[in-house]
Amino acid sequence: MCGIVGYIGNQAAYPILIKGLKRLEYRGYDSAGVALLDDNQINVYKVKGKVADLEKFARRKNTNGTLGIAHTRWATHGEPNEVNAHPHYSQSEDLALIHNGIIENYAVLKQGLIKNGYTFQSETDTEVLIQLIEFIKKTNRVSLPEAVQLALNHVVGAYAIAVIERSQPDLLVAARKGSPLVVGVGEDEYFLASDATPIVEFTDKVVYVGEEEIVTIRRGAELDIKTISNVKKTPRIQKLALTLSQLEKGGYPHFMLKEIFEQPKTLSDSMRGRVNVDENNITLSGFIDNREKFLNAKRIIITACGTSWHAGQIGMYAIEEFARIPVEVEYSSEFRYRKPVIYPDDIVIAISQSGETADTLAAVELAKSQGAFIFGICNVVGSSIPRNTHSGCYTHAGPEIGVASTKAFTAQVTVLTMLALLIGKEKGYLSRENYLRIIRELAKIPEKIDHILLQNDIIAQFAKTFTYAQNFIYLGRGYNFPVALEGALKLKEISYIHAEGYPAAEMKHGPIALISNEMPVVVIATKGEIYEKVVSNIQEIKARKGRIVAITTEGDAEVREMADYAISIPHTEECLVPLISVIPLQLLAYHIAVVKGCDVDQPRNLAKSVTVE
Repeated sequence: MCGIVGYIGNQAAYPILIKGLKRLEYRGYDSAGVALLDDNQINVYKVKGKVADLEKFARRKNTNGTLGIAHTRWATHGEPNEVNAHPHYSQSEDLALIHNGIIENYAVLKQGLIKNGYTFQSETDTEVLIQLIEFIKKTNRVSLPEAVQLALNHVVGAYAIAVIERSQPDLLVAARKGSPLVVGVGEDEYFLASDATPIVEFTDKVVYVGEEEIVTIRRGAELDIKTISNVKKTPRIQKLALTLSQLEKGGYPHFMLKEIFEQPKTLSDSMRGRVNVDENNITLSGFIDNREKFLNAKRIIITACGTSWHAGQIGMYAIEEFARIPVEVEYSSEFRYRKPVIYPDDIVIAISQSGETADTLAAVELAKSQGAFIFGICNVVGSSIPRNTHSGCYTHAGPEIGVASTKAFTAQVTVLTMLALLIGKEKGYLSRENYLRIIRELAKIPEKIDHILLQNDIIAQFAKTFTYAQNFIYLGRGYNFPVALEGALKLKEISYIHAEGYPAAEMKHGPIALISNEMPVVVIATKGEIYEKVVSNIQEIKARKGRIVAITTEGDAEVREMADYAISIPHTEECLVPLISVIPLQLLAYHIAVVKGCDVDQPRNLAKSVTVE
């Protein structure tokens, strides 16, 4: 992985490909490259580093041609360097290929190709694939689309690929399995990308390539789509809802800060048409259409990765409190391999911002194979998880460009909260009075986040104090425990400071040994049922000279007096506190990272959409 761009049409391909790669930089990468077909020659240019380095390298090269493919790589097989970067030539240099994903049986395929006289320049699984395609093409004397089809039948793993051939200036072949790919349809031109962000500037018509489908794109012709089993498919052209303005920073220094400040709007968008305060009701079509399945479920399993897993933890608290259904929250990567016990009356909720998370997709397929009902919560319309689940709910957070998730997290928590309230009301465990009170308070959350964001400059100022720190502890209880985990993750992701989240009561079972005047401790100490217990934990930290950053409820003088730094948030229902207590933690991580000079939007070693294991 990480980013694919392709173009075939009447315009110069190179500027379109470079612009597309820049649109995909948010996904994270360590090298970049481009292949252009001009005058019966494929010119490949690639570098370790950023797209800007690629532009500099190619400045005096031949970048002519109206057909090309380009790639940003996040290293899997082989270290980040020029040789391992994509595109890769075939041995004859007649073919060039870019690839997202992992070819799991590449070593076996490579040995077979070596026996047939092939040599390899890189350490990548991708070079094995292009050599295999060439070998099959020459041995069987078939066309490039046929060779790709035959080769993919020998491949085990995940892929999104694009291939061009030196003698075919009007042909681009692409295919996918387990890794996203979308074709943009223009006027006598086609665009190819791993998501819609590089396409939106040029067309709003797209075709999402399906699982195990091969797309043959010919200049001036209709798309030809077949499966690797040679079953012909009819292209389904969809209209993009994405706009170019959504992909710009809008005056903010970083996408992450922009997305933090967008949360009042994104939460309103997530609730629009769903939360009706005047009618005192929540409407989720995914629930309504499957009401009996939710009401009869004996257990709910939530599967997700990273930030989405933290959202799932908050969902577990809400569903168990309101609906009295047992909930398990599973890391997708563990769930798929630990031989889980799944029953037909289980509901599996799969959460993913991108809708392409490889482990979560695999967990979905496993649960489906055992008869469970699958409900997806996803942000990207048309992505793989919505297409592979029985029902679900979009979060409507809009495109999230910053690698460290912010607005997608709060949108996921909002959807899970609405779902928990609906199930609880319908099952009769949540009283009408409590249901209405929480709905009214939920509708006020965007306004309360706006209020918290006014403290941005204050947080930025005291964040400077903590750039010395090498470790942080985050503490929370109840609904705020997953928020502590999420706050610690944000700090790790973008500032590279080691941080851990714990339930506050667990501190004395080990982590308290770390407390000193060099150890900042972030405590989420909002008013609630176990507020006094958290105050006791703060006193234990102060007794050991720990430095405390407290997230407090407005008007709480007790905790503010004990804390070295305090950030106040408005009072709200306990089940809704995560939606606002996480905001100062996002800002704190952001400002610490900025002061340290870190690349906030593209932190090292991370990719936005993890489409491989």
